[in-house]
Amino acid sequence: MAKKKAEKAEPTSVLYYFYTQERWDNWLNTLLEMSFEEDPNSEEMPEGLASLDNFTKDINVSVMKIVRIFQSGSYDSKTALEKLNEVEEIIMGEIPENELSDIIQGIQMRFLVLFLASKKFLRGEIGEGAIKDLVKEGRKIGDSDIEKSLEIASDIGAKVLDGDSCCGKYLRSDSDEEEPMLFDDWLVEVDDMGEALKSLKKFDEEFGVGI
Repeated sequence: MAKKKAEKAEPTSVLYYFYTQERWDNWLNTLLEMSFEEDPNSEEMPEGLASLDNFTKDINVSVMKIVRIFQSGSYDSKTALEKLNEVEEIIMGEIPENELSDIIQGIQMRFLVLFLASKKFLRGEIGEGAIKDLVKEGRKIGDSDIEKSLEIASDIGAKVLDGDSCCGKYLRSDSDEEEPMLFDDWLVEVDDMGEALKSLKKFDEEFGVGI
């Protein structure tokens, strides 16, 4: 009788978690212990704000790893979207009621464009139009139609993930007299997404090795 072939081992990549609930909870607990008060005698950023910046970068990199693996061909669209949804459920889920609630809700609002733009890119939904025209349209709409503004920002984000350049020259400066809008926050996030993706050029080569 022929020997039964050994079952093929499950690919390591299937077992890889891009983000976990424990990781999210640890960040929230760490932020709770930090001060967000500015020291008038110091030019340094408050420790809470500095950690918040690292917190958002950590999430961006985690999501961009999924995008990068999709770009390399190791994930098909369906698998990449499933992995993205797993991360989204953690990041955009309910948050505890405490002194950080408003800050975290603001982070979740910002990450609306992260997840929507990533989904569009993974589905191949790269819209028409130049980024400069989309920025102009988004600023014109502003906060008068949040859903439309988000759609435009996510179209820009999908284009960036597809290789277009944005958004440094379009970002508002501190000296700008106009009041920043949600669209401006989303442009900042798209810019951060692009930077996070650039930092992962070799990630697909390392994926599945030593995980």
